[in-house]
Amino acid sequence: MAAEDTRHTAKLLSHFGISRPMVSYWGEKEKVKAEAVMARLLRGESVALVSDAGTPGISDPGAVLIRRALEEGVSVVAIPGPSALVAALGISGLPTEEFTFFGFSPSKKGERQRFLRERALEPRTMVFYESPHRVVDTLVDMEEILGGGRRAAVIRELTKVHEEALRGTLSGVLDMMQREGSVIAGEYVIVLEGKPPEAGRTLGEALEEVAALMKRGMGRKEAVRTVAGQYGLSRRELYQRSLGSPET
Repeated sequence: MAAEDTRHTAKLLSHFGISRPMVSYWGEKEKVKAEAVMARLLRGESVALVSDAGTPGISDPGAVLIRRALEEGVSVVAIPGPSALVAALGISGLPTEEFTFFGFSPSKKGERQRFLRERALEPRTMVFYESPHRVVDTLVDMEEILGGGRRAAVIRELTKVHEEALRGTLSGVLDMMQREGSVIAGEYVIVLEGKPPEAGRTLGEALEEVAALMKRGMGRKEAVRTVAGQYGLSRRELYQRSLGSPET
């Protein structure tokens, strides 16, 4: 059994009276541990991959081992379990017909802001994971870059005794978090409304959007790619127009 934390998994096994050999399999050692586990699999052994919470491979250790097993032709079977992504989305009150999951945003402020700028025009509901130590900083950046009027839900301690969901506009949720002052240990899920569709958008409006993204620090090519995809325009034409020169 490959466990993210053998201490936590041992408690679960003990509760059900199960005794199995375990190996620690956690994030920073994943590549090294994956080879050790693969050696067992290639000898014909069966291995259960267990994470402390959530689902292995979804912002939890497991993706490297699963990929290696598939490369070697080893059968991989999923056992349905908890997923903070789906649970939070389901109670967020935001559209669920289409959504996109981005996992954890970068920890460094500059990288995180660029990460968010790249998603400024995403029309689908967005789901992020965040740590309790960075959640307020991330919400501040989201408000500045994505706009405080978007609907949002911040859910913490999912499925636990102190589960709580804060819902409202992004600015409103951020205000509640800041007034609270302290945070509960454990990971957060941020569910955020995508950019609302705009009717009758023109090339001129697209150029204004490109200029706005560039003022926020995004490179021209990156801004053009983002806006062209959202507006359904030719990337080449939009780039040339953004330079103020005719298409060649």
